[in-house]
Amino acid sequence: MKLYKLQGHIVPSRNLIKTTEQIAGIRESGKINTAVLDSLAEYIQAGITTEDIDQLVYHKTKELGGIPAQLGYKDFPKSVCTSINDQVCHGIPSKDVVLRDGDIINVDVSTIYKGYFSDSSRMFCIWDVDEEKQKLVRVVRECVNLGLEQVKPWKFLGDMGQAVHEHAVKNGYSVVKEIGGHGIGLEFHEDPWVSYVSKAKTEMLMVPGMIFTIEPMVNIGTDEVFLDEENGWTIYTVDGKPSAQCEVMVLVTDDGHEILAY
Repeated sequence: MKLYKLQGHIVPSRNLIKTTEQIAGIRESGKINTAVLDSLAEYIQAGITTEDIDQLVYHKTKELGGIPAQLGYKDFPKSVCTSINDQVCHGIPSKDVVLRDGDIINVDVSTIYKGYFSDSSRMFCIWDVDEEKQKLVRVVRECVNLGLEQVKPWKFLGDMGQAVHEHAVKNGYSVVKEIGGHGIGLEFHEDPWVSYVSKAKTEMLMVPGMIFTIEPMVNIGTDEVFLDEENGWTIYTVDGKPSAQCEVMVLVTDDGHEILAY
């Protein structure tokens, strides 16, 4: 890595490279996180509230031996984020928010298991979703998959970011600039901060043992967003048009990558 550093590239510090033991623990946490999202697939439908989703996530996580990482994180009041339609991220579950036919919703689950952290999210389409929203959901998943193809040792986070951004733009969409992914494993949020509007051969060098999230927020309209100042958490699109997000947690391996949570 010294050569890359001498060439002016950003290289990860030693504390960002997980040990074999740590990777095993993070992998187990990721299995719980994935299982919780799996359990939602048969449950989410029109008529339930986002508070119902929060309760399912809380109880399923505890049943599997984990702790919801979001609950109480910087005073976040719930166990999961539920972001509907023009909510970009960090939607707060509520008994007053009922899922309706035609909605799209991102459910973002995070888990602590034996001190190890995991994080992933999925989009769910509620019954009869129009073609415009269906395409958005499909494209954000494609963006993540194209980004994953770039996750290989000795490549750069910018290689992944450019692949994500180019595919979104090709489909007529924009990608949120201000909010990105993050390192994870021993803490909820670690370095590096991960952009999805970056350029190839820029950003941090990807090295075996690094773990981070790929979680682009792709908008039908403008990439401009705003914060709900009343709750201090929820991010919305400025133009009120739909946004979609898909998140995976990925480990850089010696010969490619391994998805630890999805």
